[in-house]
Amino acid sequence: MKIGIFTDSYSPYTSGVVRSIQTFKEELIFLGHDVFVFAPSYKNCNNESRVFRFASIPSLTNREFTLAVPFSLRLKPIIQDLQLDLIHVHSPFLLGRLGAKYARKEGIPLVFTYHTLYEEYVHYVPFARSLTKELAQKVSRDFCNQCDLVIVPTAIIGDYLQKIGVKANISKVPTGIKIDQFQNADKAWLRQHFNIGPQMKILLFVGRLGQEKNIGLLLESFSLVNVEINQTILVLVGGGPEEEELRIEANRLGIGERVVFTGTLPPEEVANCYAGSDLFVFSSISETQGIVIAEAKAAGLPVVAVGAYGVSEMVEHGVDGYLTEPDPLQLAEYICHVLRCDSLRQQMSIRARHNAIKLSSANCTAQLVKCYTGLLGSDKDDSTYL
Repeated sequence: MKIGIFTDSYSPYTSGVVRSIQTFKEELIFLGHDVFVFAPSYKNCNNESRVFRFASIPSLTNREFTLAVPFSLRLKPIIQDLQLDLIHVHSPFLLGRLGAKYARKEGIPLVFTYHTLYEEYVHYVPFARSLTKELAQKVSRDFCNQCDLVIVPTAIIGDYLQKIGVKANISKVPTGIKIDQFQNADKAWLRQHFNIGPQMKILLFVGRLGQEKNIGLLLESFSLVNVEINQTILVLVGGGPEEEELRIEANRLGIGERVVFTGTLPPEEVANCYAGSDLFVFSSISETQGIVIAEAKAAGLPVVAVGAYGVSEMVEHGVDGYLTEPDPLQLAEYICHVLRCDSLRQQMSIRARHNAIKLSSANCTAQLVKCYTGLLGSDKDDSTYL
């Protein structure tokens, strides 16, 4: 197959969406498919074969993110020359809409992956936030209903889309991970690199330091954990607009010396952080999936997470971790429970590794290919995400 991917974010920008696109792209190419990416340009981005970059401008609310200008005189002849079999878009905005336009022009199937609960990100819009939240749902609904197939990473997100009025076919295809990257990492790296003593229990968070990740709740919870179990440390892996505010909050709570901000790390060092930690903690209430939870489980980390949206399908409560309400006290109680019981943590670690295999990139890509061939063949069917 020849697949055109239109996305409003791509490398070198880092995010769960970018990671998803890159993972599926690599697996699809490995299987012999041709993949062409249409994406924004960024400062110092490398020239890659089969990646078409659009002129872009920096976002006002996130200087690392750029907004593509969805126009190019070269695009039409390129699309016609490629003779794509289908177009897969990863946003209902800018380049997503451009991809939809060319799918209609070329008379080929249009697939859309709903990665993001857009109404949970309206804090990046500096005006009319209540109106923007309603508008975000309308944009999602209307765009989904233009598509031949909508991909969701978890069934709960499929339920959500149907609830807001999406009538298009919906299929559940999680983003997979490369299991080996997280099972063969350096367990000593994290403690050595950040001078963390062997007696300390390490709680790990990986993700963007943005308001939507609800990290303030995690800091409040960790302050309670730190009172109960003194030899604990919280490592926050990632960068983002809230970093300075979170540092101030950690100091206000009296845990500033027990919170490590690593900044953005390359993938191999992130894997080392998973390998060197004792427990993964996650407080976000805006995830459609939560890829980092799958990565943590592949590294053998039990997970304690707020059970909101897609995260609720990523953790088996009482098996490979615990799900909590968005309550700092309950989150702290489960964290302390796991940290105090070595045998429980070891059992959960074994189960976490086993359960992560279901989310291998090869398995998830096989599901995606089945969706593609269903659209291109005669075996179109109804929603299959349940």
